[in-house]
Amino acid sequence: MCAVHQPTRRSTPTVAPDNPRPTSRDVAHAAGVSQAAVSLVLGDKWRGRVSETTAQRVRTAAHDLGYRPNLAARNLRLGRTRTVLLVVPALTTEFFAGVYTGAARVAADHGFGLVLYPSPQGIGPARDPFASAQAALDGIIASSMAADALTALRGDHLPLVMLDSDPHGSHGATTVNLDIADGTRQIADHLLGLGHRHFLHLAADIASWTFDVRARELATRLTTTPGTTLRTAHAPITIHDALTATEAALRASGPRPTALVCDDDKLAAGAYKAARRLGLHIPDDLSITGIDDLALATALDPELTTVHLDAELFGEQGMTALLAVLEGRTPTPGDIPVRLIVRGSTAPPPTP
Repeated sequence: MCAVHQPTRRSTPTVAPDNPRPTSRDVAHAAGVSQAAVSLVLGDKWRGRVSETTAQRVRTAAHDLGYRPNLAARNLRLGRTRTVLLVVPALTTEFFAGVYTGAARVAADHGFGLVLYPSPQGIGPARDPFASAQAALDGIIASSMAADALTALRGDHLPLVMLDSDPHGSHGATTVNLDIADGTRQIADHLLGLGHRHFLHLAADIASWTFDVRARELATRLTTTPGTTLRTAHAPITIHDALTATEAALRASGPRPTALVCDDDKLAAGAYKAARRLGLHIPDDLSITGIDDLALATALDPELTTVHLDAELFGEQGMTALLAVLEGRTPTPGDIPVRLIVRGSTAPPPTP
């Protein structure tokens, strides 16, 4: 009979009963490093000073001990509040919830708090929700808004990272963007490859850089194929407005579009309703695409072909960029890749 070896149980560092709250000295002892190293790692200033292995050992020891730094004292020394404001146009879709989730995750990992502020005016000027935002905050991340709409919040000096904004015309310290131009090109190439030549663009009726990019890229891509036509209808991002605008556009004279490109999944849902009111079948009579890949996309029947935007990664990179700005580093450049998810709402156009 073979002896069975019991696995050795890894002991968790403990703190003496008379010292119930662990200190940085306890973390240093558990990790086998100096208190200075603990301070560097937990203050996120370890790069170039200690190794990645050591930094991970310190983080693990701090987690096992339940160590929490005295942020109030540290902030007083640094002259910081370690609070960041995330401004979004509205909380009408899950996309901005994903942006918040990603940004908050990175903020928490670095000892920052993240306050979510949906601007009451949408993409218009954002009011200062604090008595003095410049005194209460270390920085601002703003998604899908014009930088000049944030003047009341940031004044002249609060670091600002713009999401989904013109990288060449932003007043922020840096911009972080999804590669929405490539997403639009993927849609156009997919529909052209299926044989579509008559297009309707259901454009979001919002003055925003990201929607300008979608319109421009779609028009540019379609001109590469002879014989294409493109009409445009505008609608606010609501299902009812999308239904009304789509129905009017499909009833208009001229060649009926066989492909409908929507700036947003919610617009696509309204387009579905309009098509069915007119007795059109999706995708046999009309192919429809969206952008966002919300949960709504798979609730529609047939499921919607759309461009997947990784909202959480978007938020993560926005917060990471702000941390770099606060530390005097240059944020990593480059747009976040997007990808087309092909589902049942697209097919070759009907035979004349």
